[in-house]
Amino acid sequence: MLRLLSAVFLATVAVSGRSQGTAPALAGTLEAGVYASPTNAFKIAVPVLPELGGMVRDTEQVVFFQDSFGIQISIGAFKQDATQRWEMETRDAKEYTIYYFGRLVMPEFKRYCPNASIESATFASHFIDGALFCYTLLPGGSMFADQLAFTPAGKPPVAKRGNLVFVKNGFVFVVSTELAEKVTEGPAYKKTPEEEDQILRKRLTDIVAKMQFTGPPPAKTNPGDAHITP
Repeated sequence: MLRLLSAVFLATVAVSGRSQGTAPALAGTLEAGVYASPTNAFKIAVPVLPELGGMVRDTEQVVFFQDSFGIQISIGAFKQDATQRWEMETRDAKEYTIYYFGRLVMPEFKRYCPNASIESATFASHFIDGALFCYTLLPGGSMFADQLAFTPAGKPPVAKRGNLVFVKNGFVFVVSTELAEKVTEGPAYKKTPEEEDQILRKRLTDIVAKMQFTGPPPAKTNPGDAHITP
């Protein structure tokens, strides 16, 4: 069901497309600098600029934004099926978002990066009716590895991502962003894990503040099914 890894795959496609001067067609729409998801779950002003190497790639469920100056954002919007609606009904918001990240998101990170781990997590009960902030470490999983200022011999850089999980209008949203400077600044980088969490939390909340939640498209109706009053 979950296709969070598609965002990682899209990063590779994006780099390849940029080098060849090509760009795959979008599943969603991009008009006047605003991206709209193909499921009509949300809209957002594109947070990267083409003149700064900004790229937009997507699938039916995930959109990926990246530029050459430290921005990497993926937004997944996953329609809840009957099973997920039941799972949500049997848990409160905190339990459900923890379950969703642990059972569905984290395994995808581990497929991409086998040594991926959760460094810390916190639940914000008053943010978007309950949201999970989860911070993950991905050894060798940085989207900015080609910009390394310094690489210790034999040791891949450890990427850190902030992830935000919440439910809105029947969709589970998974917003993710990498702390690029943790990789690109090398030995000059001195932030503590707690300071990193604060930076990522603000970036995630800033992303959500720019999103417009438009909900699923209206159900199609058969004209022959319309009720006619005698």
